[in-house]
Amino acid sequence: MAASASDYPNIVFILSDDQGAWAMGCAGNDEIRTPNLDRLAAEGMRFTSFFCTSPVCSPARASLLTGRIPSQHGVHDWIREGNVGERPIEYLKGQRAYTEILAEQGYICALSGKWHLGDSVRPQKGFTHWYVHQTGGSDYYNAPMIRDGQFIHEPEYLTDVITDDALQFLDDQQGEQPFYLSVHYTAPHSPWIDSHPQEVVDSYDDCEFKTCPQEPKHPWAIKTAPWAEDPKENLKGYFAAVTEMDRNIGRILDKLEDKGLRETTLICFLSDNGFNCGHHGIWGKGNGTFPQNMYDTSVKVPAIFSHPGRIPQGQISDALVSGYDFMPTLLEYAGMTNSEADRLPGTSFLPHLLGAKDGAREPVVVFDEYGPVRMIRTREWKYIHRYPYGPHELYNLVKDPEERHNRIDSEEAEEQRIALKGQLEQWFVRYADPSLDGTREPVSGLGQLDLAGPAGGGRKAYFDSGKA
Repeated sequence: MAASASDYPNIVFILSDDQGAWAMGCAGNDEIRTPNLDRLAAEGMRFTSFFCTSPVCSPARASLLTGRIPSQHGVHDWIREGNVGERPIEYLKGQRAYTEILAEQGYICALSGKWHLGDSVRPQKGFTHWYVHQTGGSDYYNAPMIRDGQFIHEPEYLTDVITDDALQFLDDQQGEQPFYLSVHYTAPHSPWIDSHPQEVVDSYDDCEFKTCPQEPKHPWAIKTAPWAEDPKENLKGYFAAVTEMDRNIGRILDKLEDKGLRETTLICFLSDNGFNCGHHGIWGKGNGTFPQNMYDTSVKVPAIFSHPGRIPQGQISDALVSGYDFMPTLLEYAGMTNSEADRLPGTSFLPHLLGAKDGAREPVVVFDEYGPVRMIRTREWKYIHRYPYGPHELYNLVKDPEERHNRIDSEEAEEQRIALKGQLEQWFVRYADPSLDGTREPVSGLGQLDLAGPAGGGRKAYFDSGKA
């Protein structure tokens, strides 16, 4: 079905990798340089309480694409095996993605950058333009990529290369059909040292990095975090990776304006998960500790939506929204429906996106999971339950917004703990597929090797070397 370009908005979805919600100038960080993200926020709406569904890349990305939580789609950790090789695995086979719905309505769908959901060789989920990383991450120079089914290595800086491909796709559009373009950067994921343009790295020589306090090492911090290396050099690399990505985002914005597409294009910017650069004594995200953590710095992500003439400009929303809300919102924005919507946990936040003040969706809670670790969060409280034995956590976010004082054993907070635990369990009973339930899988944070549940052999689905 070929739709006219006038029937639907064009969509550009920019997804960063391991970017903390704190890592933008428009979010109040006066040290990191992100002029183009700041520009995008000034031309649209920034969400301050957008949560990933799982604080690690592959599960979070699968949830954005399908609207399902990890215990529905079965991706519970970053995909370690099945991306390429003799046995590529299509981890989301049979699970409907919003890109498939867009393609059925006539969208031309393109992906430039990171896929990391298995079987990187074969285009799938409605994408016809398919330029992807072979796995999920690598060095930024000589990166392993796939173009037209061929394995190649790109000698140039990867963030530039991904953008070049996206710009070529935009140049190729004739304006007859609406397009959807996913630009999935590997930035600012590690490596950070000797991995980014040196002049940008050097430009942070005098930065104090007060926005990334190097707190005492968390007792659960994994051994593979860069504790033995120079924290400042890692911070310089991380900040440089964000700034270089921002420069390339500016190239995309400029291209859309030059082609006269800015007024007809919705731009979405998110990260897959949050990140700690010393915050809470952690370098990493949810699997920066073992057992895995659910600190806001790990589960909150940057989120900006912009479409001149439709989305109010220069607005900030504090609505609690999640990655599982992204699919229903995007489809409603485009005027489409999903026949499976009643079986999915997400709710469209389109009223908020359009600036509604009265009757706008106001979710009471958001939920997260990472294998056997689950979280329920309201504006006032956060409860974290680790199956089967704990330890569990409870934070009063009004009095303790930085999550310093675990009140799980507090008699005064017992009523809150019981209520939140009950609500958490009821929600997951409603939406989790028992055969894919993360509490039944030994998720280590060290990568998923196969399909979860019976199809993947249960405990054999995960790699656990004991290095955590």
